[in-house]
Amino acid sequence: MVKRQFPNPRELLELMSFKKPEFDGKKRRLDAALTIADLRAIAQRRTPKAAFDYTEGAAEGELSLLRARQAFEDIEFHPSILRDVSTVDTSVEVLGGRSAQPFGIAPTGFTRLMQTEGEIAGAGAAGAAGIPFTLSTLGTSSIEDVKAANPNGRNWFQLYVMRQREISYGLVERAAAAGFDTLMFTVDTPIAGARLRDKRNGFSIPPQLTPGTVLNAIPRPWWWFDFITTPKLEFASLSSTGGTVGELLNSAMDPSIDFDDLQIVRDMWPGKLVIKGVQNLEDSKRLADLGVDAILLSNHGGRQLDRAPIPFHLLPDVAREVGNDTEVWVDTGIMNGADIVAAMALGAKFTLVGRAYLYGLMAGGRAGVDRTISILSEEIARTMRLLEVQNVEELSPKHVTQLQRLAPRLLPAIPDAPVRTATKVAAPKAAASKPATAKPAAAKPAARRTTAPKA
Repeated sequence: MVKRQFPNPRELLELMSFKKPEFDGKKRRLDAALTIADLRAIAQRRTPKAAFDYTEGAAEGELSLLRARQAFEDIEFHPSILRDVSTVDTSVEVLGGRSAQPFGIAPTGFTRLMQTEGEIAGAGAAGAAGIPFTLSTLGTSSIEDVKAANPNGRNWFQLYVMRQREISYGLVERAAAAGFDTLMFTVDTPIAGARLRDKRNGFSIPPQLTPGTVLNAIPRPWWWFDFITTPKLEFASLSSTGGTVGELLNSAMDPSIDFDDLQIVRDMWPGKLVIKGVQNLEDSKRLADLGVDAILLSNHGGRQLDRAPIPFHLLPDVAREVGNDTEVWVDTGIMNGADIVAAMALGAKFTLVGRAYLYGLMAGGRAGVDRTISILSEEIARTMRLLEVQNVEELSPKHVTQLQRLAPRLLPAIPDAPVRTATKVAAPKAAASKPATAKPAAAKPAARRTTAPKA
Protein backbone atom coordinates (compact mmCIF):
# COMPACT_ATOMS: atom_id res chain seq x y z
CA MET A 1 0.00 0.00 0.00
CA VAL A 2 1.30 3.45 -0.91
CA LYS A 3 2.19 5.60 2.06
CA ARG A 4 0.92 9.16 1.64
CA GLN A 5 1.79 12.42 3.37
CA PHE A 6 1.03 16.10 3.20
CA PRO A 7 3.18 17.88 0.59
CA ASN A 8 6.30 19.44 2.05
CA PRO A 9 6.99 22.77 0.30
CA ARG A 10 10.72 22.57 1.03
CA GLU A 11 11.00 19.13 -0.58
CA LEU A 12 9.03 20.35 -3.61
CA LEU A 13 11.41 23.27 -4.09
CA GLU A 14 14.31 20.83 -4.14
CA LEU A 15 12.67 18.96 -7.05
CA MET A 16 11.46 21.95 -9.04
CA SER A 17 12.87 25.28 -10.09
CA PHE A 18 11.31 28.01 -12.19
CA LYS A 19 13.03 29.14 -15.34
CA LYS A 20 14.28 32.69 -15.23
CA PRO A 21 12.28 34.78 -17.69
CA GLU A 22 14.12 36.17 -20.74
CA PHE A 23 12.84 39.60 -21.75
CA ASP A 24 15.03 39.96 -24.86
CA GLY A 25 12.76 38.65 -27.62
CA LYS A 26 15.56 37.86 -30.07
CA LYS A 27 17.61 35.96 -27.50
CA ARG A 28 14.51 34.09 -26.33
CA ARG A 29 13.58 32.84 -29.79
CA LEU A 30 17.16 31.96 -30.73
CA ASP A 31 17.75 30.09 -27.48
CA ALA A 32 14.61 28.08 -28.19
CA ALA A 33 16.02 26.98 -31.57
CA LEU A 34 17.67 23.60 -31.04
CA THR A 35 18.15 22.60 -34.69
CA ILE A 36 18.68 24.25 -38.07
CA ALA A 37 15.07 23.30 -38.83
CA ASP A 38 14.00 25.42 -35.84
CA LEU A 39 15.96 28.39 -37.20
CA ARG A 40 14.35 27.82 -40.59
CA ALA A 41 10.88 28.03 -39.04
CA ILE A 42 11.75 31.32 -37.32
CA ALA A 43 13.23 32.66 -40.54
CA GLN A 44 10.10 31.81 -42.51
CA ARG A 45 7.91 33.68 -40.00
CA ARG A 46 10.06 36.80 -40.10
CA THR A 47 10.96 37.11 -43.79
CA PRO A 48 8.76 38.08 -46.77
CA LYS A 49 7.92 35.14 -48.98
CA ALA A 50 9.91 36.24 -52.03
CA ALA A 51 13.13 36.68 -50.04
CA PHE A 52 12.63 33.47 -48.05
CA ASP A 53 11.84 31.45 -51.17
CA TYR A 54 15.02 32.73 -52.83
CA THR A 55 16.96 31.04 -50.02
CA GLU A 56 14.74 28.00 -49.69
CA GLY A 57 14.14 27.22 -53.33
CA ALA A 58 16.10 25.34 -55.96
CA ALA A 59 15.84 24.77 -59.71
CA GLU A 60 12.75 23.48 -61.51
CA GLY A 61 11.24 20.55 -59.55
CA GLU A 62 13.88 20.95 -56.80
CA LEU A 63 14.77 17.26 -57.03
CA SER A 64 18.53 17.86 -56.80
CA LEU A 65 18.14 19.53 -53.42
CA LEU A 66 15.65 17.00 -52.08
CA ARG A 67 17.87 14.08 -53.10
CA ALA A 68 20.96 15.71 -51.59
CA ARG A 69 19.24 16.11 -48.23
CA GLN A 70 17.82 12.61 -48.39
CA ALA A 71 21.30 11.20 -49.03
CA PHE A 72 22.53 12.54 -45.69
CA GLU A 73 19.55 10.98 -43.93
CA ASP A 74 20.16 7.64 -45.64
CA ILE A 75 23.28 6.72 -43.68
CA GLU A 76 24.07 4.38 -40.83
CA PHE A 77 26.75 5.18 -38.25
CA HIS A 78 28.97 2.49 -36.70
CA PRO A 79 30.27 3.56 -33.27
CA SER A 80 33.22 2.15 -31.40
CA ILE A 81 33.11 1.44 -27.66
CA LEU A 82 35.12 1.98 -24.48
CA ARG A 83 37.23 4.89 -25.69
CA ASP A 84 37.91 8.03 -23.68
CA VAL A 85 35.99 10.85 -25.36
CA SER A 86 35.82 13.24 -22.42
CA THR A 87 37.35 15.75 -24.83
CA VAL A 88 37.06 15.82 -28.62
CA ASP A 89 38.91 17.99 -31.12
CA THR A 90 36.66 19.23 -33.95
CA SER A 91 39.34 21.33 -35.65
CA VAL A 92 40.79 20.52 -39.07
CA GLU A 93 43.57 21.78 -41.30
CA VAL A 94 42.25 23.11 -44.59
CA LEU A 95 44.42 24.62 -47.32
CA GLY A 96 47.33 24.95 -44.94
CA GLY A 97 45.43 26.75 -42.18
CA ARG A 98 43.43 25.75 -39.15
CA SER A 99 39.64 25.86 -38.88
CA ALA A 100 38.00 25.32 -35.50
CA GLN A 101 35.26 23.28 -37.17
CA PRO A 102 35.18 21.06 -40.28
CA PHE A 103 32.85 23.53 -42.03
CA GLY A 104 32.88 27.09 -43.30
CA ILE A 105 30.31 29.54 -44.59
CA ALA A 106 29.50 29.12 -48.28
CA PRO A 107 29.17 32.02 -50.73
CA THR A 108 25.61 33.33 -51.02
CA GLY A 109 24.29 36.05 -53.28
CA PHE A 110 21.90 38.94 -52.47
CA THR A 111 22.49 38.27 -48.78
CA ARG A 112 21.43 41.65 -47.40
CA LEU A 113 18.07 41.17 -49.06
CA MET A 114 17.51 38.19 -46.75
CA GLN A 115 18.40 40.26 -43.66
CA THR A 116 19.97 43.67 -43.58
CA GLU A 117 23.19 42.70 -41.73
CA GLY A 118 24.06 40.36 -44.59
CA GLU A 119 27.65 39.30 -45.21
CA ILE A 120 28.97 41.51 -42.41
CA ALA A 121 27.10 39.36 -39.90
CA GLY A 122 28.34 36.17 -41.58
CA ALA A 123 31.96 37.29 -41.72
CA GLY A 124 31.95 38.51 -38.14
CA ALA A 125 30.37 35.32 -36.83
CA ALA A 126 32.79 33.16 -38.81
CA GLY A 127 35.77 35.08 -37.50
CA ALA A 128 34.56 34.78 -33.91
CA ALA A 129 34.06 31.02 -34.34
CA GLY A 130 37.42 30.48 -36.04
CA ILE A 131 36.00 29.21 -39.35
CA PRO A 132 36.38 30.56 -42.91
CA PHE A 133 33.88 32.90 -44.56
CA THR A 134 33.30 33.03 -48.34
CA LEU A 135 32.09 36.19 -50.09
CA SER A 136 30.14 35.71 -53.32
CA THR A 137 30.71 37.67 -56.52
CA LEU A 138 27.00 38.49 -56.15
CA GLY A 139 27.42 39.51 -52.52
CA THR A 140 25.83 42.68 -51.21
CA SER A 141 28.86 43.80 -49.20
CA SER A 142 32.16 44.82 -50.70
CA ILE A 143 35.39 42.89 -50.47
CA GLU A 144 36.87 45.64 -48.33
CA ASP A 145 33.91 45.78 -45.92
CA VAL A 146 34.05 42.02 -45.37
CA LYS A 147 37.76 42.27 -44.61
CA ALA A 148 37.01 45.02 -42.08
CA ALA A 149 34.34 42.86 -40.45
CA ASN A 150 36.69 39.86 -40.22
CA PRO A 151 40.18 41.41 -40.10
CA ASN A 152 41.97 38.49 -38.47
CA GLY A 153 39.93 35.58 -39.83
CA ARG A 154 40.13 33.60 -43.05
CA ASN A 155 38.25 35.29 -45.88
CA TRP A 156 37.69 33.53 -49.20
CA PHE A 157 36.27 34.93 -52.44
CA GLN A 158 33.99 33.10 -54.88
CA LEU A 159 34.41 34.11 -58.52
CA TYR A 160 32.07 34.01 -61.51
CA VAL A 161 33.83 34.61 -64.82
CA MET A 162 31.68 37.16 -66.64
CA ARG A 163 31.28 38.16 -70.24
CA GLN A 164 33.24 41.30 -69.42
CA ARG A 165 36.38 39.56 -68.25
CA GLU A 166 37.86 42.79 -66.93
CA ILE A 167 35.21 42.92 -64.19
CA SER A 168 36.14 39.44 -62.98
CA TYR A 169 39.86 40.14 -63.20
CA GLY A 170 39.37 43.34 -61.20
CA LEU A 171 37.58 41.41 -58.45
CA VAL A 172 40.45 38.91 -58.30
CA GLU A 173 42.92 41.74 -57.86
CA ARG A 174 40.81 43.43 -55.17
CA ALA A 175 40.44 40.19 -53.20
CA ALA A 176 44.18 39.61 -53.34
CA ALA A 177 44.90 43.19 -52.25
CA ALA A 178 42.50 42.82 -49.30
CA GLY A 179 44.33 39.73 -48.06
CA PHE A 180 41.79 37.07 -48.99
CA ASP A 181 43.74 33.82 -48.97
CA THR A 182 41.58 31.57 -51.18
CA LEU A 183 39.77 31.99 -54.51
CA MET A 184 36.78 29.77 -55.27
CA PHE A 185 36.36 29.46 -59.06
CA THR A 186 32.76 28.43 -59.85
CA VAL A 187 32.30 26.17 -62.90
CA ASP A 188 28.64 25.06 -62.80
CA THR A 189 26.90 28.25 -63.93
CA PRO A 190 27.22 28.76 -67.69
CA ILE A 191 23.70 30.16 -67.39
CA ALA A 192 21.25 30.53 -64.51
CA GLY A 193 19.11 27.57 -63.52
CA ALA A 194 15.33 27.84 -63.81
CA ARG A 195 14.41 29.00 -60.32
CA LEU A 196 10.68 28.86 -60.63
CA ARG A 197 9.86 30.17 -57.17
CA ASP A 198 11.61 33.43 -58.03
CA LYS A 199 9.68 33.75 -61.28
CA ARG A 200 6.37 33.06 -59.57
CA ASN A 201 7.13 35.50 -56.77
CA GLY A 202 8.34 38.20 -59.15
CA PHE A 203 11.55 38.23 -57.12
CA SER A 204 13.86 40.86 -58.53
CA ILE A 205 16.34 43.54 -57.56
CA PRO A 206 14.84 45.94 -56.58
CA PRO A 207 11.72 44.09 -55.32
CA GLN A 208 8.65 44.45 -57.52
CA LEU A 209 5.74 45.43 -55.28
CA THR A 210 2.36 43.85 -55.99
CA PRO A 211 -0.77 43.71 -53.83
CA GLY A 212 0.29 40.21 -52.77
CA THR A 213 3.74 41.46 -51.83
CA VAL A 214 2.26 44.21 -49.68
CA LEU A 215 -0.15 41.83 -47.95
CA ASN A 216 2.67 39.39 -47.24
CA ALA A 217 4.78 42.21 -45.78
CA ILE A 218 2.15 43.56 -43.36
CA PRO A 219 3.02 41.10 -40.54
CA ARG A 220 6.77 41.68 -41.15
CA PRO A 221 7.24 45.44 -40.76
CA TRP A 222 10.70 45.02 -39.22
CA TRP A 223 12.06 43.59 -42.48
CA TRP A 224 10.75 46.50 -44.52
CA PHE A 225 11.97 49.01 -41.92
CA ASP A 226 15.47 47.53 -42.16
CA PHE A 227 15.29 47.49 -45.94
CA ILE A 228 14.30 51.15 -46.40
CA THR A 229 16.43 52.64 -43.60
CA THR A 230 19.78 51.01 -44.46
CA PRO A 231 22.18 51.73 -47.35
CA LYS A 232 21.12 50.75 -50.84
CA LEU A 233 22.00 47.22 -51.91
CA GLU A 234 25.38 47.15 -53.63
CA PHE A 235 26.63 44.33 -55.83
CA ALA A 236 30.39 44.11 -56.12
CA SER A 237 30.34 42.79 -59.68
CA LEU A 238 27.33 44.40 -61.32
CA SER A 239 26.97 47.92 -62.64
CA SER A 240 23.19 47.57 -62.98
CA THR A 241 20.78 45.94 -60.55
CA GLY A 242 17.56 45.93 -62.57
CA GLY A 243 15.78 42.70 -63.49
CA THR A 244 14.97 39.34 -62.01
CA VAL A 245 17.63 37.25 -60.32
CA GLY A 246 17.77 34.90 -63.31
CA GLU A 247 18.20 37.83 -65.71
CA LEU A 248 20.97 39.27 -63.56
CA LEU A 249 22.75 35.93 -63.46
CA ASN A 250 22.43 35.43 -67.19
CA SER A 251 23.88 38.89 -67.83
CA ALA A 252 26.77 38.21 -65.48
CA MET A 253 27.62 34.65 -66.53
CA ASP A 254 29.41 33.57 -69.69
CA PRO A 255 28.65 30.12 -71.16
CA SER A 256 31.87 30.19 -73.17
CA ILE A 257 34.30 29.90 -70.24
CA ASP A 258 36.74 27.00 -70.50
CA PHE A 259 40.01 25.66 -69.14
CA ASP A 260 41.91 28.56 -70.73
CA ASP A 261 39.97 30.96 -68.49
CA LEU A 262 40.85 28.82 -65.50
CA GLN A 263 44.54 29.07 -66.39
CA ILE A 264 44.36 32.85 -66.76
CA VAL A 265 42.80 33.23 -63.32
CA ARG A 266 45.26 30.73 -61.84
CA ASP A 267 48.14 32.84 -63.15
CA MET A 268 46.61 36.00 -61.65
CA TRP A 269 45.81 34.61 -58.20
CA PRO A 270 48.62 34.36 -55.62
CA GLY A 271 46.75 32.25 -53.07
CA LYS A 272 44.96 28.92 -52.89
CA LEU A 273 42.56 27.92 -55.69
CA VAL A 274 39.37 25.88 -55.20
CA ILE A 275 37.17 24.69 -58.08
CA LYS A 276 33.50 24.82 -57.05
CA GLY A 277 30.78 22.83 -58.81
CA VAL A 278 32.59 19.62 -59.82
CA GLN A 279 30.10 16.80 -60.47
CA ASN A 280 31.94 13.77 -61.81
CA LEU A 281 35.08 11.73 -61.32
CA GLU A 282 36.62 12.44 -64.73
CA ASP A 283 36.65 16.21 -64.18
CA SER A 284 38.00 15.68 -60.67
CA LYS A 285 40.95 13.74 -62.06
CA ARG A 286 41.69 16.37 -64.70
CA LEU A 287 41.61 19.16 -62.13
CA ALA A 288 43.85 17.22 -59.78
CA ASP A 289 46.31 16.75 -62.63
CA LEU A 290 46.26 20.51 -63.19
CA GLY A 291 47.32 21.02 -59.58
CA VAL A 292 44.33 22.86 -58.10
CA ASP A 293 44.39 23.07 -54.32
CA ALA A 294 40.88 21.75 -53.69
CA ILE A 295 37.83 20.39 -55.51
CA LEU A 296 34.38 21.24 -54.16
CA LEU A 297 31.80 18.59 -55.06
CA SER A 298 28.64 20.63 -55.41
CA ASN A 299 25.50 20.96 -57.52
CA HIS A 300 25.08 24.58 -56.40
CA GLY A 301 22.60 23.66 -53.71
CA GLY A 302 20.32 22.20 -56.36
CA ARG A 303 19.91 25.67 -57.89
CA GLN A 304 21.33 24.98 -61.37
CA LEU A 305 20.74 21.61 -63.09
CA ASP A 306 17.82 19.71 -61.61
CA ARG A 307 18.37 15.94 -61.27
CA ALA A 308 22.10 16.59 -60.99
CA PRO A 309 24.45 14.10 -59.28
CA ILE A 310 24.30 13.98 -55.50
CA PRO A 311 27.62 15.40 -54.20
CA PHE A 312 27.61 13.24 -51.06
CA HIS A 313 27.27 10.12 -53.23
CA LEU A 314 30.17 11.21 -55.45
CA LEU A 315 32.40 11.79 -52.44
CA PRO A 316 33.78 8.29 -51.68
CA ASP A 317 34.90 7.58 -55.26
CA VAL A 318 36.41 11.03 -55.81
CA ALA A 319 38.18 11.03 -52.44
CA ARG A 320 39.63 7.59 -53.14
CA GLU A 321 40.86 8.51 -56.63
CA VAL A 322 42.25 12.03 -56.12
CA GLY A 323 42.24 12.63 -52.38
CA ASN A 324 45.97 12.10 -52.11
CA ASP A 325 46.64 14.77 -54.75
CA THR A 326 44.16 17.50 -53.83
CA GLU A 327 41.68 18.29 -51.08
CA VAL A 328 38.13 17.11 -51.71
CA TRP A 329 35.29 19.16 -50.20
CA VAL A 330 31.52 18.76 -50.35
CA ASP A 331 28.41 20.92 -49.97
CA THR A 332 24.66 20.82 -50.78
CA GLY A 333 22.04 19.45 -48.41
CA ILE A 334 23.89 19.85 -45.09
CA MET A 335 21.39 20.59 -42.31
CA ASN A 336 22.92 18.83 -39.30
CA GLY A 337 26.34 18.41 -37.75
CA ALA A 338 25.97 14.66 -38.22
CA ASP A 339 25.88 15.30 -42.00
CA ILE A 340 29.29 16.94 -41.70
CA VAL A 341 30.69 14.08 -39.61
CA ALA A 342 29.49 11.58 -42.23
CA ALA A 343 31.13 13.57 -45.02
CA MET A 344 34.43 13.77 -43.17
CA ALA A 345 34.34 10.02 -42.48
CA LEU A 346 33.89 9.30 -46.20
CA GLY A 347 36.90 11.33 -47.26
CA ALA A 348 35.96 15.01 -47.32
CA LYS A 349 38.61 17.41 -46.04
CA PHE A 350 36.09 20.21 -45.51
CA THR A 351 32.44 21.16 -45.97
CA LEU A 352 30.50 24.35 -46.62
CA VAL A 353 27.05 25.40 -45.40
CA GLY A 354 24.86 27.92 -47.20
CA ARG A 355 21.14 27.68 -46.43
CA ALA A 356 21.79 26.79 -42.78
CA TYR A 357 23.75 30.04 -42.44
CA LEU A 358 21.02 32.07 -44.14
CA TYR A 359 18.29 30.57 -41.95
CA GLY A 360 20.20 31.80 -38.91
CA LEU A 361 20.73 35.22 -40.50
CA MET A 362 17.04 35.63 -41.28
CA ALA A 363 16.08 34.39 -37.81
CA GLY A 364 18.22 36.88 -35.93
CA GLY A 365 20.97 38.69 -37.84
CA ARG A 366 24.48 38.26 -36.44
CA ALA A 367 23.15 36.52 -33.32
CA GLY A 368 21.26 34.09 -35.55
CA VAL A 369 24.42 33.21 -37.50
CA ASP A 370 26.20 32.65 -34.19
CA ARG A 371 23.38 30.30 -33.25
CA THR A 372 23.71 28.38 -36.54
CA ILE A 373 27.41 27.83 -35.94
CA SER A 374 26.78 26.85 -32.32
CA ILE A 375 24.08 24.29 -33.24
CA LEU A 376 26.21 22.64 -35.93
CA SER A 377 29.28 22.63 -33.67
CA GLU A 378 27.37 21.00 -30.82
CA GLU A 379 25.96 18.36 -33.16
CA ILE A 380 29.41 17.59 -34.55
CA ALA A 381 30.97 17.19 -31.10
CA ARG A 382 28.06 15.08 -29.85
CA THR A 383 28.13 12.78 -32.88
CA MET A 384 31.90 12.32 -32.55
CA ARG A 385 31.54 11.42 -28.88
CA LEU A 386 28.80 8.92 -29.62
CA LEU A 387 30.98 7.39 -32.36
CA GLU A 388 33.78 7.44 -29.77
CA VAL A 389 36.37 9.23 -31.87
CA GLN A 390 38.62 11.84 -30.29
CA ASN A 391 39.33 13.97 -33.37
CA VAL A 392 38.24 14.41 -36.96
CA GLU A 393 41.31 12.58 -38.30
CA GLU A 394 40.08 9.38 -36.64
CA LEU A 395 36.90 9.36 -38.72
CA SER A 396 37.02 6.86 -41.57
CA PRO A 397 34.67 4.93 -43.89
CA LYS A 398 34.31 2.22 -41.24
CA HIS A 399 32.16 4.68 -39.26
CA VAL A 400 29.54 5.25 -42.00
CA THR A 401 27.48 3.22 -44.45
CA GLN A 402 25.60 4.98 -47.22
CA LEU A 403 22.22 3.30 -47.53
CA GLN A 404 20.94 2.88 -51.07
CA ARG A 405 17.65 4.43 -52.07
CA LEU A 406 18.24 5.45 -55.68
CA ALA A 407 20.29 3.03 -57.77
CA PRO A 408 20.95 2.64 -61.48
CA ARG A 409 18.13 0.60 -63.04
CA LEU A 410 18.97 -2.88 -64.27
CA LEU A 411 17.86 -3.26 -67.87
CA PRO A 412 16.37 -6.54 -69.05
CA ALA A 413 18.64 -8.79 -71.11
CA ILE A 414 18.54 -7.81 -74.77
CA PRO A 415 19.02 -10.68 -77.28
CA ASP A 416 21.72 -10.18 -79.85
CA ALA A 417 20.56 -9.44 -83.40
CA PRO A 418 20.35 -12.49 -85.72
CA VAL A 419 23.69 -13.33 -87.24
CA ARG A 420 23.63 -13.44 -91.02
CA THR A 421 26.24 -15.05 -93.26
CA ALA A 422 27.56 -12.50 -95.68
CA THR A 423 27.10 -13.24 -99.41
CA LYS A 424 30.36 -13.99 -101.08
CA VAL A 425 31.36 -11.71 -103.87
CA ALA A 426 31.53 -13.90 -106.97
CA ALA A 427 32.91 -13.26 -110.38
CA PRO A 428 30.62 -11.07 -112.45
CA LYS A 429 29.24 -14.01 -114.41
CA ALA A 430 28.51 -16.15 -111.33
CA ALA A 431 25.12 -16.02 -109.70
CA ALA A 432 25.02 -14.94 -106.05
CA SER A 433 24.15 -17.73 -103.69
CA LYS A 434 21.31 -17.37 -101.23
CA PRO A 435 22.59 -16.21 -97.87
CA ALA A 436 22.29 -18.61 -94.99
CA THR A 437 20.71 -17.36 -91.81
CA ALA A 438 21.96 -18.56 -88.45
CA LYS A 439 19.67 -19.10 -85.47
CA PRO A 440 19.44 -16.16 -83.09
CA ALA A 441 22.04 -16.29 -80.35
CA ALA A 442 20.81 -17.06 -76.86
CA ALA A 443 20.21 -14.08 -74.60
CA LYS A 444 23.09 -13.23 -72.29
CA PRO A 445 22.21 -14.19 -68.74
CA ALA A 446 23.73 -11.12 -67.07
CA ALA A 447 21.74 -7.89 -67.18
CA ARG A 448 23.70 -4.75 -67.91
CA ARG A 449 23.57 -1.49 -66.00
CA THR A 450 22.75 1.88 -67.40
CA THR A 451 25.50 4.46 -67.49
CA ALA A 452 23.98 6.37 -64.61
CA PRO A 453 26.38 7.05 -61.72
CA LYS A 454 26.24 4.90 -58.65
CA ALA A 455 23.72 6.03 -56.10
